Amino acid sequence: MKVLMLNYEYPPLGGGGSNACKYLLREMANKAIEVDLVTSSPSNIFETETIGDTVSIYKLPVNKKDVHYWTQREILSYSWKAKNFINNLLNENKYDLCHAFFGVPCGAIAYLFRKKIPYIVSLRGSDVPGFNNRFGFQYIFLKPLIKKVWDNAGVVVANSQGLKELALKTSPSQEIGVIYNGVDISEFEPDFSREDGSEIKIVCVSRLIKRKGINYLIEAVGKLKDKQIQLTLVGEGNQEEELRKLVDDLKISDRVDFKGYVGHGQIAEIYRNSDIFVLPSLNEGMSNALLEALAAGLPVIVTDTGGTSELLDGNGALVPMGNSDAIAQAIRSFVDNPGKFRHMGLRSREIAEEMDWMRVGEAYLKLYEELG
Repeated sequence: MKVLMLNYEYPPLGGGGSNACKYLLREMANKAIEVDLVTSSPSNIFETETIGDTVSIYKLPVNKKDVHYWTQREILSYSWKAKNFINNLLNENKYDLCHAFFGVPCGAIAYLFRKKIPYIVSLRGSDVPGFNNRFGFQYIFLKPLIKKVWDNAGVVVANSQGLKELALKTSPSQEIGVIYNGVDISEFEPDFSREDGSEIKIVCVSRLIKRKGINYLIEAVGKLKDKQIQLTLVGEGNQEEELRKLVDDLKISDRVDFKGYVGHGQIAEIYRNSDIFVLPSLNEGMSNALLEALAAGLPVIVTDTGGTSELLDGNGALVPMGNSDAIAQAIRSFVDNPGKFRHMGLRSREIAEEMDWMRVGEAYLKLYEELG
């Protein structure tokens, strides 16, 4: 079997969909499945990469300015270059199917080649109308295209039940499956032997963008000055300067540590040295960072959005979106009852063990075999 995969994001570009693609490719390589990924280059030159003996990654230069933020020009540049590059690939290779991460732009590109290659679309979040308020205007014009892409796909699959339900609001009759994101349970292991300290360490791993709601978490920490709390923020984004100013205004700079970009190996260590993971997002598909925190054995505090609530089962607290009081109350509940940490952390790890990437890879491989 030979698969053509499209994803305009690949590490270090992008967020959850980017990392999910990387891990899925690794599983395909482990299973000796031939895959060619057409993605974007973080530099201004054409680059290639391989995983094992069967996975080839082609990175097209799109003159990217910011690894966390995509402009319409950059997306159009990727789409045009990907279309031309795929034409060349088709002259040299025969593919059994195309797997497009994101309905737009990658699903739309796959749609152009539908008479030559059947395709699968993985819905990731912002490619679904209604997911991201920043794209409210674009969704109006993109809806007809999105519905056409979904309707002509051999399979459409969402990464959470919540995202599937949102997609059905756009196309109620569309058949949509669900394959959750996975997590590397060997990379993100818990340290239940760590002794409890007097200071509670909270961690949030996220892009620092408005949709992630980090300001509400910072405000919550500002409301808990009577508690010994340290917040670590891991990630970069265009809201960082605004968030730093908020920390200064609340006079909690001694309690908040902006780590910036951190490699996966270091992130695993940060999780192991933390007590609680908080994700205050205003919208999510299925958060990779949340899955990593579960694998690391952390109790979690998450907002009731997208796929986050699907990962909550006796291992944390669910709070409403955009509510710093609720986040503060949940944190206070943990701080005042430290006995919760180990019990909920163990439950988090149990949930993560049901969602390792090997299982995700097998689920996608089954789809490939059915469609190919």
